Amino acid sequence: MDSSLDQQSSAVAEPPAKAAVPPAPRVPARAGARPPAVVVESNPDPPINKVRRRIVWASVAGFLTTCFLMFVRFFLPRSITEPPSTFKIGFPGDYALGVDTKYQQQYPIWVDTPSDRLFVVYARCPHLGCTPDWKPSANKFKCPCHGSGYDSEAINFEGPAPRPMDRAHVELDAEGQIFVDVSKLYKWPKGERNEFNDAGAYIPTG
Repeated sequence: MDSSLDQQSSAVAEPPAKAAVPPAPRVPARAGARPPAVVVESNPDPPINKVRRRIVWASVAGFLTTCFLMFVRFFLPRSITEPPSTFKIGFPGDYALGVDTKYQQQYPIWVDTPSDRLFVVYARCPHLGCTPDWKPSANKFKCPCHGSGYDSEAINFEGPAPRPMDRAHVELDAEGQIFVDVSKLYKWPKGERNEFNDAGAYIPTG
């Protein structure tokens, strides 16, 4: 009788065995589905690369700024600075006989003083507009462009120049200084009237 009780108690004490759970069916991956994200750790950018990027961007910005300023400058009016057409060059007694070139860099003129008058030569070759040079050793003006030659009074005698160089208007102001106006020129075209003896073309000194 004891053995039957032991069998019953052992049957009650042992839990029933769990039923085996079948594995979940594997679902095939759909075509075009994104793969699982992969976490990639990025290393920090070296400082030298940052400096290079800054230099490149600064260069690009500078180039674009320059192009923009050039574009704006193209549409702005341009002012050309030219010497005044009227000015004073001192007193007649300041000049000795011959050609004086001290105002050549400031104004396009030479002051010429023969024995009996003073006149101002406009420093422009009538051939093509070049500026001749005064050659004291040869006592003449010489155009460097095409070889035209002028004597000490700017009268042409060699080369392709068609006429003498022009003379600017001169007069004495109230103080006795020489007043020059290069906007009014006196000429001597070949075969035409000589304007060099007109009033205003010279100042008498003799």
